[in-house]
Order: sequence, then C-alpha cells, then structure tokens
Amino acid sequence: MAERRDPGGTGGTAARAAAVAELLRVESANLLELYRKRERLAADVIAGDGRLVSVAPPSARPDAADKLRRLHAALLRCRGLMESAVAKEDEEMGGGTGEYETLRKTVKERLSSLVNVAGELVKAAGGPAALTPTSSDGSEPDDPGVFGLKLWLFRVYAEVDFWAKTAVATFRALRNARSRSARSARR
Repeated sequence: MAERRDPGGTGGTAARAAAVAELLRVESANLLELYRKRERLAADVIAGDGRLVSVAPPSARPDAADKLRRLHAALLRCRGLMESAVAKEDEEMGGGTGEYETLRKTVKERLSSLVNVAGELVKAAGGPAALTPTSSDGSEPDDPGVFGLKLWLFRVYAEVDFWAKTAVATFRALRNARSRSARSARR
C-alpha cells in the first residue's frame, strides 16, 4: 500500500511548528518595539523600502507542500540576516547583557528552531529541503555609518517579525485545511 503523505506534517511536528511560530511572533514584535524605542527611531524614518526577503511567487494553485517550501526558504534567509545583524551590531557597537540583548538572542534561537521544524514539515510533505530565496541583497547595511546600521537592524527585525506572522498564518491555514479534510472524510 502506498504511503500517504500528510502535507501539514505529522500532528506533533505541525503542532510544535505552530507553537514555535507563535512564540517567535510575540518575541519578534517585542524585539522590534524595544529596538525602536531604544534607538528612538521615528515612524517616518523607519518606513521601509521593500522586503529584504522574498521568495519565488507561488504556483497558480499552491499546495501545502509548496507553501511550506516557500515559508522555509524565507525563514532560512531571515536566519541568515539575523545572524549577520547580531554579528555586525556586536562588532560595530559592542555587545551587552541587558534586556535587549537577551531578547535578541531569544529571537535568534527561536528563529533557528522554527527553521528546523519547518524543514521537518517540508520533508514530511515529500518536498526538497528548501527553495532558494530570490533576494540576496540586504545582507549588509546600505549606509556604512552608525545610523545606516541602526536602520538596517530595524529592517532585519521587521523582516523576522513579518515572516513570523506569515508562519503563524500558514500553519493556521494548513491546520484548518487538514481539519476540513478530516471532517469531509468522516461524512
């Protein structure tokens, strides 16, 4: 008998992914706000000029595996940006041990966990590990000065926050689709 693939992954892995994504969503929003206040960045100054991370557009009818692959690719890119941001900030401005640095470390670790669990779901759905994100720019600040670095860090944190929210929505939609499918099968 052929093995049936579950596009949402195994129940435990999917539930873990949803829980990690929700934690990352809350923590990344908190980091973004804490950083904005800490650096006293005004809304008109931090208005972004596009995404740092983008993935190939979905197919005409994306299935669950396609959605997971696209999300995983974006999360991989976010992890790379986050690692670069932390290293660059520590190099240029020195590290610290306050609330901001603790939260930054937590977000970085939580993002890595989400990348790993999303990768497990992609494999469970029968897909390749990840697509390559289409955007490779943004890995360094455009302006090499301190203010340019601060704006770039804000954009990186905003990108992590955006993709954390996207992950929550994606896992919620996959769970709802799986629930509808299970209800239909019982009828």
